[in-house]
Amino acid sequence: MLRSLVRRHVLAPSTHLRRVFFSTGTSVSSSGVTASPDPHFMAEYLVKTCGFSAGDASKVSKLLLRFQSTEKPDAVIGFFRSQGFDGANLRRIIAWRPGMLGWDVETQVAPKFKLLRDMGLSESDIIGIVRLHPIVIGFNSENALLARFKVWESLLGSKEILLKNLRRCGWFFSSNIENVVRPNINFLRDECGIPEERISLVLKRHPAFFTQKPDSLRALVDRVEGIGITRGSGMFLWILDVLHGVSREKFEAQAKIMNSFGWSNSDFVSVVKVHPTFLWLSTEVLQRKMDFLVKDVGMTPLDIAKHAVVLRLSLEKRLIPRFHVMEILKSEGLWTSQMKLSMFFSSPGPKFLQKYVLPYKDKLPKLLEVL
Repeated sequence: MLRSLVRRHVLAPSTHLRRVFFSTGTSVSSSGVTASPDPHFMAEYLVKTCGFSAGDASKVSKLLLRFQSTEKPDAVIGFFRSQGFDGANLRRIIAWRPGMLGWDVETQVAPKFKLLRDMGLSESDIIGIVRLHPIVIGFNSENALLARFKVWESLLGSKEILLKNLRRCGWFFSSNIENVVRPNINFLRDECGIPEERISLVLKRHPAFFTQKPDSLRALVDRVEGIGITRGSGMFLWILDVLHGVSREKFEAQAKIMNSFGWSNSDFVSVVKVHPTFLWLSTEVLQRKMDFLVKDVGMTPLDIAKHAVVLRLSLEKRLIPRFHVMEILKSEGLWTSQMKLSMFFSSPGPKFLQKYVLPYKDKLPKLLEVL
């Protein structure tokens, strides 16, 4: 079955490539495979069969100098196309590991795809994961791939959580578990005193956090302690996780923005302790949100510091539309709410509609239009 599938998708060399093979004085073996000493023929092959640019094909083909026929490349490319890979996806995989074109389809490629399907991944899942993280099929054998699956399944607690993380960000999967992941877990538990259940929660949500170098994690712990957040804080691990993706330069730039609105450095750190994810905002977005909340809405910087949840809300999808609702109600003399502005913006959608929109939908249909 597999042999017939591969044969149906084998790519015959182009007419021009055939001329290249035969014009260099080479012979045809009994199997019908044509060999060529021409060092450029694989570059031309990649251009003709996969759509590589001449420049990219030249770079990739430098790693394929031992290839003197297209038999195995034809089979590998044909198999990937039979699995739904084509165009840019196929070129990405080949560029990642050109030597894969010399793999045996039946023993080195197909079993790994079967394992991915057996793990519960759909065809679209497999295409997405392999396209973004081809290391998933880069292990020496399906047994090595299965072993890696089992370890990560154990660390994350279930196959479903593993698959969810693979679909979202699968590069963590290639990290060295014994030399990186486990030492980081042990350090956080044994030296930082973080409970296992809290470590498990972060591991399930963001396994990539645990794949940083152990020395980098220790430096990150020192950095967080340096801004005044102790290891005993219930938010310590969450703040580590957030600051892992925030450079010192960005952190200082954000603090400078908030200083310009009247926050002290202690105000800034106090907000970080409670709502650290606002640090993921770009400095441009943070500046725009503060300008809007202070200058347009009329919130004081101190109010924002006390109710910093508003900084995590989308400016275009939440803050501005709801502000327009408030303006319309005020213009019609219907604004009677005593609710704090922070609650007005952060109120869940159904509750917001019930309180501020639906009672006036007949008289003021434009309320629905601005949301």
